[in-house]
Amino acid sequence: MAVDIGGKIKELRINKNLTLKELSEKVELSIGFLSQLERGLTNVAVDSLEKIAEALEVDLSYFFSIPKSSNKNILRSYEQEIFQVTNSQFINYHLTNDLEHKTMVPRLVQILPSNTEENVTNYNHEGEEFVYVLEGILTLFLDNERYELYPGDSIHINSTIPHNWANYTNKLVKLLAVNTPNHFKNK
Repeated sequence: MAVDIGGKIKELRINKNLTLKELSEKVELSIGFLSQLERGLTNVAVDSLEKIAEALEVDLSYFFSIPKSSNKNILRSYEQEIFQVTNSQFINYHLTNDLEHKTMVPRLVQILPSNTEENVTNYNHEGEEFVYVLEGILTLFLDNERYELYPGDSIHINSTIPHNWANYTNKLVKLLAVNTPNHFKNK
């Protein structure tokens, strides 16, 4: 990993026409250390890497990006990206690389804890919805009824039935959700 990070630092530094001395002055690290880092001979602390990222005008995550799988049908766990955060509580990840050509929308949903029971508004939409609870206790509202779903529990409904989810515990809830139709599909 040190070689990858060092190589990225060197490439960015050269593209910005910075010498090792100039970068050294900006980040308050020695020229020798930066030289060793660029050659993959040493590791760097995250706070120092953050200074380097700032000086080279990139986000810290730039140094940790991993190339995508060569097969577009395979999505590696480290390739999953957040595509939507709703109400600062629901974090959604797509579980496919080729969403625009598929009928189903598979996603991983993480629901952050909410110790207070707020009023939940049920909603409905066209299609079908399948939910499988992976972790935590999911509170499900379905057609004016409330249910607690535990890891291993699932539900498969016609999405026109009014429904919604919540996490009223102090632990994270993770679930697999698959919906149709695919609103991301090319028309």
